[in-house]
Amino acid sequence: MRGARESRPQPNYRAPRGGPDNSRMPLLPSVLPRRFFLRLLLAAAALAWPLAEAQPLPAPVAAALARAGVPASSVGIVVLPLDGGPARLRHRANEAMNPASVMKLVTTNAALDRLGPDFTWKTRFYADGRLEGGVLDGNLVIRGGGDPKWVIERITADFQNLVALGVHEVRGDIVLDSSIFEVPPHDPAAFDGAPLRPYNSAPDGLLVNFKSVLLHFTPDAATRTALVTSEPPLEGLSVAASVPLGTDPCMDWRSALRADLTDPNHIGFAGSYSARCGDQVWPVAYVDPTSYAPRVIAAVFRAVGGRLDGRVRDGMTPANARLLMEAQSLPLAAIIADVNKFSNNVMAQQVFLTLSAQQFGRGSFAASRVLVERWWRRSFGLGTTPPQLDNGAGLSRDGRISAASLALLLRRAAKQPNAQVFEDSLGLAGIDGTAERMAERGDAPDAIGNARLKTGTLRDVAAVAGYATGQSGRRYCLVGLVNDPNAPAARRALDALVEWVVRDGPVQRSVRR
Repeated sequence: MRGARESRPQPNYRAPRGGPDNSRMPLLPSVLPRRFFLRLLLAAAALAWPLAEAQPLPAPVAAALARAGVPASSVGIVVLPLDGGPARLRHRANEAMNPASVMKLVTTNAALDRLGPDFTWKTRFYADGRLEGGVLDGNLVIRGGGDPKWVIERITADFQNLVALGVHEVRGDIVLDSSIFEVPPHDPAAFDGAPLRPYNSAPDGLLVNFKSVLLHFTPDAATRTALVTSEPPLEGLSVAASVPLGTDPCMDWRSALRADLTDPNHIGFAGSYSARCGDQVWPVAYVDPTSYAPRVIAAVFRAVGGRLDGRVRDGMTPANARLLMEAQSLPLAAIIADVNKFSNNVMAQQVFLTLSAQQFGRGSFAASRVLVERWWRRSFGLGTTPPQLDNGAGLSRDGRISAASLALLLRRAAKQPNAQVFEDSLGLAGIDGTAERMAERGDAPDAIGNARLKTGTLRDVAAVAGYATGQSGRRYCLVGLVNDPNAPAARRALDALVEWVVRDGPVQRSVRR
């Protein structure tokens, strides 16, 4: 996510205990040929030498920081030409800073390298019992493969295919197996006290529709109400069909609704909805995430014509269960586009956990951190410091990486076979994704359409990183990190940085603060 506020789920949009023994996974073999170390050191030097000279901030950037009340000592910046040569701009480049959601660039680039753009996740349906005449005399088992985007449309289509294969009635339970990921206990309120915001949802080996509910509001002048609909269907959940319509200005319309989202069985509203708001959609994380998947699965199976005699519950896949069907996810290339463009936190964590799941058969945050560190040292050499990763999404107070390291990642990625896939996953400045907001601020007209960017936002972090094409035709990678209590106000300074890069202007001397 651009940190917290940039995460938005897209509309319609759990192997035995234990896991890999990380103590047995050395970062590098203990004995390696001298030639190997020499190659690593030379690679590190080749990557790092253009960042040798420190330069002052451009005047437009310095002025915007001053207006935001952010000192230059709270900022790390690197602008690096992709065609070689010295850095165009370097300011506190080697300082380890919190990048917020820009950390997703590390996760998605490592995934492209290790898994490939065509990699897909598999959700498998098993019969634990005899299937005859459309009746499964036993349990239906659904084993998750970590699919980051198993959303309601695809879940419905998969169940329709299952029914078409002859599973019309389950005379047992539907068992949900999410054991491919080992996820620690999760408190959705721990990060920022906002447990009902979808970006705080936990990853899951069988992730169902981001564990979120979409509430749709449609004004109806004839009835003087706003009609309310919700998706996906959740068995046992009722939602108020309407809310009184008001005429106040459309300001904080969500607060005006005075919604009660604390009851797992009912969503109601004690307020009103302004007619001036038009149609709106409000994504909320379901208050009882442990019952979310069972409720959705039960409702969908019945909606497609299936009959369930038992219940939906968590469990494991029996060794003798028979595979009925395998549902394939969207390819990794499409997944990382959602992760980077729209800064989807839970999808990023799914990708991060998949790295170790593919290597060891079961994924965990600890194992994935080790794997990414090994990948980093192999890719960038011993002379660079690996990022300090937490959950791979940037939704963390502890994540750290320098602007220089991010710039090296971007430049290396631009030379890899999957360079275009990676670049296309970033938001086009002023056009789409979280980068669309640059147009709303209006401070970087020349950058619109000329930069591919990943943004990051947390309470005291503002960040941007990506690629820009200068008016000269020269291509650059750029990184701007701000860690300061006034960081949100420094977003315009980051816009000014992107604009300065696109304009290919000379560095203008400015007074350091």
